[in-house]
Amino acid sequence: MERVSKFILNAVALGALVTGSMAASAPTRSDHQMPPEKPPVHPAGRPVTKVAKTPKPFAVGRASWYGKAFDGKPTASGELYDMFELTAAHRTLPLGSWVKVTNLKNHRWVLVRINDRGPVPLERIIDLSYSAARILNMSGSGLANVRLDLVKKPDETADMAMLTTPR
Repeated sequence: MERVSKFILNAVALGALVTGSMAASAPTRSDHQMPPEKPPVHPAGRPVTKVAKTPKPFAVGRASWYGKAFDGKPTASGELYDMFELTAAHRTLPLGSWVKVTNLKNHRWVLVRINDRGPVPLERIIDLSYSAARILNMSGSGLANVRLDLVKKPDETADMAMLTTPR
């Protein structure tokens, strides 16, 4: 019985050795050049181009701004409001969140940090600091249609505002 067990073990070991050496000498992907993939073709005969999908905005609506009357007063985060910082008030986003606000009329955008609660009028979705509103070139009425996109915290050296419209 012991002799049969040794024979089986040797056979299994030999099989593993042969299989391993065969796998090592098996052709690899680089040995066989694959033909380049042909781009998909539209039924009309034109190549199909893939377009990256734009992520859905967090929100779209009206923005307003607040300035001198609130300057130096405490915000919901506990810091003092500074109308020259790039900050904003939002009803539900966590304090400290970063939002890209894009003016839908002129496509200017700015990154703001949520540090306060508001806006009070329910038809508005965000209340911007004076500086953020200026960067967006909001109209004299102080209102603008905007798109909000949540973003990760920017690097300290990152650009905070886009002043020109990319075309």
